[in-house]
Amino acid sequence: MGCVYSKVCVGEVCIPRDYGVKESQNAWTGEFPVFSPASSDIQEGETRDELNQLSLTRDSEVGITRLSRVSAQFLPPDGSLNVKVPSGNYELRYSFLSQRGYYPDALDKANQDSFCIHTRFGSKHDDHFFGVFDGHGEFGAQCSQFVKRKLCENLLRNSKFHTDAVQACQAAFLTTNSQLHADSLDDSMSGTTAITVLVRGRTIYVANSGDSRAVIAERKGNDIVAVDLSIDQTPFRSDELERVKLCGARVLTLDQIEGLKNPDVQYWGTEEGDDGDPPRLWVSNGMYPGTAFTRSIGDSIAETIGVVATPEIVAFELTPNHPFFVLASDGVFEFISSQAVVEMVAKFKDPRDACAAIVAESYRLWLQYETRTDDITVIVVHINGLTEYAVGHSVSPGAVLRTPGPQVVEVTGSESPSTLSWNPKNQRVRHDLSQARLRAIESSLENGQLWIPSSSAHRKTWEEEEHIERALHDHFLFRKLTDSQSHVLLDCMQRIEVLPGDVVVKQGGEGDCFYVVGSGEFEVLATQEEQHGEVLRVLQRYTADKLSSFGELALMHNKPLQASVRAVTNGTLWALKREDFRGILMSKFTNLSSLKLLRTVDLFSRLTILQLTHIAESLSEVSFSDGQTIINKNEDILALYIIQKGQVKITFDAELLRSPNVCSLKPDNQNEDDNLRNCKELSVDKAQGSYFGEWALRGECIGSLSAVAVGDVVCAVLTKETFELVLGPLAKLSH
Repeated sequence: MGCVYSKVCVGEVCIPRDYGVKESQNAWTGEFPVFSPASSDIQEGETRDELNQLSLTRDSEVGITRLSRVSAQFLPPDGSLNVKVPSGNYELRYSFLSQRGYYPDALDKANQDSFCIHTRFGSKHDDHFFGVFDGHGEFGAQCSQFVKRKLCENLLRNSKFHTDAVQACQAAFLTTNSQLHADSLDDSMSGTTAITVLVRGRTIYVANSGDSRAVIAERKGNDIVAVDLSIDQTPFRSDELERVKLCGARVLTLDQIEGLKNPDVQYWGTEEGDDGDPPRLWVSNGMYPGTAFTRSIGDSIAETIGVVATPEIVAFELTPNHPFFVLASDGVFEFISSQAVVEMVAKFKDPRDACAAIVAESYRLWLQYETRTDDITVIVVHINGLTEYAVGHSVSPGAVLRTPGPQVVEVTGSESPSTLSWNPKNQRVRHDLSQARLRAIESSLENGQLWIPSSSAHRKTWEEEEHIERALHDHFLFRKLTDSQSHVLLDCMQRIEVLPGDVVVKQGGEGDCFYVVGSGEFEVLATQEEQHGEVLRVLQRYTADKLSSFGELALMHNKPLQASVRAVTNGTLWALKREDFRGILMSKFTNLSSLKLLRTVDLFSRLTILQLTHIAESLSEVSFSDGQTIINKNEDILALYIIQKGQVKITFDAELLRSPNVCSLKPDNQNEDDNLRNCKELSVDKAQGSYFGEWALRGECIGSLSAVAVGDVVCAVLTKETFELVLGPLAKLSH
């Protein structure tokens, strides 16, 4: 496999220009000429054959006309499409999914992500184009749509498109950027990132400007490994950081801007631990634009401090060891690594299922660590039928990359892009709660605000609960729920009785429920356009025997439904509302009841919300029946016990009260304490919401003590080992 990477030397491209006059922002188009039928592209003395050039002109215009007439962004009922690549004698099977973000303060905010898929790109059967565009700013949605359209046109119009894809891609990005500057659309504080993949025979060309990402899977023995085909362009990259600083950018986090952290310390750790406050770019004398990426299309103000549209380009040769590739916006990669994405896709035969699984997991993680979700877009492309026969017959780098435009590093042999001098591994996977999430938890603790699941109108038999659990067991949306979350989910599911002919959901309408078929038969119908007009067709049937369920995407957004579901017979459905699903996801991480209990423990009184949250996530739950011994008098207590339900009777030697670290056993009244010290053996009843055993976290063994359950008891248990694994030694933490 040959691989060529272009780490573009920006040089004078980054030099700030005067943005006072809008018309002066087309400077780059002269450096990268773009073919236009309105102007002569055949200069005097040129050695090209004139007739051949006219043929290329017609081809590009035919291709551009086809862009507006033919769209691959409509999937058939099975959710994926196939396209052939004749010269490589293989097939691409692809699907996509774009999920609008959830913003509690702006529920109607538009999806600023966009994407394009053009099979038989232009007029060539071997060329196929995929792109994901992540808009940002007030006019981000319009910017991403503008770039999606113009970038394809500029690429096809470029005179070198058929002979030099690298040069054509670079020119198309820069020309599109100039056109966006010149357009009436205000891109001063808005723009879009762009990641595109051009498949040409057995070679793919990846062009990236921003922090969306392309990843290809590579088989290595029995393992499947993610190979990054783009590297996020952010200030976390030392090369990008130095470049934008040379262009005049101040690079600071929001905390540094607001004076909460030292602005002179130019170290932000890793992207894994940025807690939602990454380093951003600011002009030297103002608090704008605040971009967390270092390259994009648009963003004319940010361009004055080095945020350029110049893409980094990779040319990559496909082999039979590459089963699929993925393009996705940073809404996916904020919390999921490239390797995790590849492993998720590998579990599914159908790319549509893989897209749905990635979007669902991304959505879940956003709600875990943030108070919102980003827009999430993913394209999955399977590579089927590729054989070894043509390996080594790819176009030579000299033929493809003969222009002096980008600085190109050539890599030969069977190595992946990791052999280059740059670090190919994107490290962007956050694991910390954002400051917004922490503030929301703090507010909930103070105000007592807690999501309460809706009461079930119908109690379920154990057979019905078992049926629902079986239907959800391997479902990608619910696979990672905890046991307690699963129990709450079961309680939230409402029983719905239907009659023959009842329409449960209607094509084109909005749904907010997920359904599990409890009994009966249901048919899925969709209106499809055919030669003789629209035809209503039955696509599939749902039954309880098949453990059928539908409506999962309705749990995440209110996008118009793609099909109708109608009852064929009398039947029963179990419905889960979107608001309950979100509440279940978020309740796991706010976990207010556990946080409130932890705050009552004297040892934890000075811990932060983040520290308490980490402890709450590490608690294990243990149940005891009436009369069952929790702690035997002959054994040492090895953990902190927090009583979540029931009552515990504790018997201990009075001498224990002399220990300064046995706060939970001491009475509140000092006089009562003095009286108890005259006894040899004491008993106390610990009620729900109280605790005991805190001394075990210090590693102390204080003597004989027994604890017995009074009624049914549930305790949250925290061992010293678990505590130290999460937060470190208690003595060091207290200091």
